[in-house]
Amino acid sequence: MNTLLAILSAVFLLSGAAFSLLGAIGLLRFADTTSRLHAASKTQTLGLLLILLGTALQVPVKYGLVLLLVALFQLVTVPVTGQIVGRTAYRTGAVRRSGLVVDKLGRRLEREEAGPPD
Repeated sequence: MNTLLAILSAVFLLSGAAFSLLGAIGLLRFADTTSRLHAASKTQTLGLLLILLGTALQVPVKYGLVLLLVALFQLVTVPVTGQIVGRTAYRTGAVRRSGLVVDKLGRRLEREEAGPPD
């Protein structure tokens, strides 16, 4: 049983490391901000979750609960951070607006700049 857990843990750890590496490569190689955000959020989150799962299989249960809290914190904060970074990039002109399929933020900003209707 311990051998099976060790093998399973190693698979999760290596898979998580591979996803994290792919996310880092995506951050360096992708051309625009939105693509980089995608690489940073999706692959890094999945990589971290796999690493936490692989680690949880090797530690006592009380430490596994702490790892679960880390995973939940990651799942809550990554979308919020991505949203904030994306909006900041949009407002500073780092996002190529012609490549967007739907530009809800642009319409919202236009309404805010126009002010309330008289």
